[in-house]
Amino acid sequence: MSKAYPVYAFHILESHLSNLKPFVSLNDIKAHLTKPPYSINSDDIQLNNSYPLFVTWTTGLEKDLRGCIGTFSPLPLEKGIREYSLIAALQDNRFSPISSDELKTLSAEITILSNFEKVDAFDWVIGKHGIKISFDFNGKHYSSTFLPSVAEEQGWDQAETFKYLIRKSGYSGDYRDVLKRINVTRYQGNKVGVTYNEYRKFIEGFY
Repeated sequence: MSKAYPVYAFHILESHLSNLKPFVSLNDIKAHLTKPPYSINSDDIQLNNSYPLFVTWTTGLEKDLRGCIGTFSPLPLEKGIREYSLIAALQDNRFSPISSDELKTLSAEITILSNFEKVDAFDWVIGKHGIKISFDFNGKHYSSTFLPSVAEEQGWDQAETFKYLIRKSGYSGDYRDVLKRINVTRYQGNKVGVTYNEYRKFIEGFY
């Protein structure tokens, strides 16, 4: 996948935090990165098509999570990145909003989702599939998701993944009490990321 996508996410966030209007489009960035000195191969993703996607912000060398929000409803790619780069940075209620002082410490990742399948609870592969769960308990509906890379990066097995995923949904009881009633959708994702320094190097060609 093209690094144009996280570069565009950084451009949107930096512009917002600087109270400036974004001055370059995703299409322009993608075309720019295929030329020297970058010569980054493009991909077959069509910018005028719609995709479900997630934007993830991390900070520091350890890439600690700083915000991650996306949508399972397909959106035109530029619109989706433009909207969710800000939503993930500013509205993830697990974290305080990202400030301009943090920009230099950040990395951005874009994950484009595909191949959604409803499956039995344990019919998915760590490192290959993301999973989305939903269930009802005592008249309340719960849902949450982990992207394909999460369980592998955390070193979780499937049971641990469900434990943390059910907790993430807001359910505070024992995860084993609801494990048999959850609905599971597995999916796959293509991910690409850049650091802030990479972003600045790529975007300088537009000044």
